[in-house]
Amino acid sequence: MKIQNKKFVYLISPNQIKNNSFFINLNLVLKSNKVCFFQLRLKNESIKKQILIAKKIKKICKKNRVKLIINDNPYIAKRVDADGCHLGQKDMNIRKAKIILRNKYIGITCHNSLKLAKNAYLNDASYVAIGAFYKTRTKKVKHKANIKILKQIKKSINLPVVAIGGINEKNYKNLLLNKADFLAISSYIWKNKKLKPHQAIESLE
Repeated sequence: MKIQNKKFVYLISPNQIKNNSFFINLNLVLKSNKVCFFQLRLKNESIKKQILIAKKIKKICKKNRVKLIINDNPYIAKRVDADGCHLGQKDMNIRKAKIILRNKYIGITCHNSLKLAKNAYLNDASYVAIGAFYKTRTKKVKHKANIKILKQIKKSINLPVVAIGGINEKNYKNLLLNKADFLAISSYIWKNKKLKPHQAIESLE
């Protein structure tokens, strides 16, 4: 069964970008025309290195008509003129981020909480990220989400919902069928032992 929303992937970078082969692979993945957002998430790199990498990625995203989102840091997002920023619950307040980024995208991690999702909506977030839906190797799972909470959030707020956590070729359709707007995917693309990154993205119909 083909999914209606063609650009349903919210692609998250690996935790480290070590060499130029990543940029080649990223271009091939984005050429699939399945990715709407690309989030640069480099927790352990200096700001200088993040800016350098972000500038390279921005060119690739622009060429493939993909929106570049910077994780955690609105100042970096502004510095590289990214399309927006993604904030966790412990990151900068959304109102302060809006002053820095004005009309850019600002997404908020809401874990498995309807209350946090409503709060993000009231603060004019661009989208909410909900999860983790499945086991993931990207980060330790503290909050487990399910289809029931996804449906509650979709009914309660008029914002795009990004489902996150352990999403792969076996479980992604169920989330889309239950009205997740985008699927945040990382390990399945970048750490897939069977498929190269561009083959992994193509396996998601």
